[in-house]
Amino acid sequence: MAVGTRRFDGTVSLITGASRGIGFAIARRIVAEGGSVVITGRKQEGLDAALAELGDAATAVAGRADDAEHRAAVFAHIAERHGRLDHLVNNTGINPVYGPIVDVDADAARKILEVNVVAALDWTRAAVSAGLSRSVVNIASVAGLGASPGIAFYGISKAALINLTMQLAYELAPGIRVNAVAPAVIKTAFARALYEGHEEQASAAYPLRRLGETDDVAGPVAFLLSDDAAWITGQTLPIDGGAGIRPFL
Repeated sequence: MAVGTRRFDGTVSLITGASRGIGFAIARRIVAEGGSVVITGRKQEGLDAALAELGDAATAVAGRADDAEHRAAVFAHIAERHGRLDHLVNNTGINPVYGPIVDVDADAARKILEVNVVAALDWTRAAVSAGLSRSVVNIASVAGLGASPGIAFYGISKAALINLTMQLAYELAPGIRVNAVAPAVIKTAFARALYEGHEEQASAAYPLRRLGETDDVAGPVAFLLSDDAAWITGQTLPIDGGAGIRPFL
């Protein structure tokens, strides 16, 4: 992680689903650039491990992303501890099903939409009500940009999140910018089933010949949150190791 600036001095960022993986890497990047972070996650022990590395600039509140009482507790904590909120990262996402889309259980499909799309909207609305002042970044996926065999309904939810990003950007301008990133396969526990046991083969699909690391996402997210992206809103940035430029023939 190369950090040469302090773009987040004096700011407070809320990152959901940040006890590990991409969310944790984003929190670590913001702290390294001078910011304070509030992170969420389902399990207190995971959050405690994250806080041990992030240090005094970070606090955490445990709970489920789609739970209204948890959201209320998070914003009460932010108001009491910081009295301000500058940035929001909607990182929480689930994908409990794999296989053909025609076989996806309807209840599982509803749960994916509830966590990956509706919860992101709910967090954003609550953040705006709590005085969010600068920017939002939603963590989408390249699965939302095209056909995604095996994880198709996850892709549908991320396509919806990308469109939600555009709608929120339009409605919240000019005061709040809203963007998204769309990572390809990043080496996290969440994505392990997509590469474990065949990482070399999976990497060969990318022109850069490797899978993504969490810091490959954290850097672009930090850029989009920061004033360096002050004239960018409603956009989705693919982070895909060049996969999107592969020739068709």
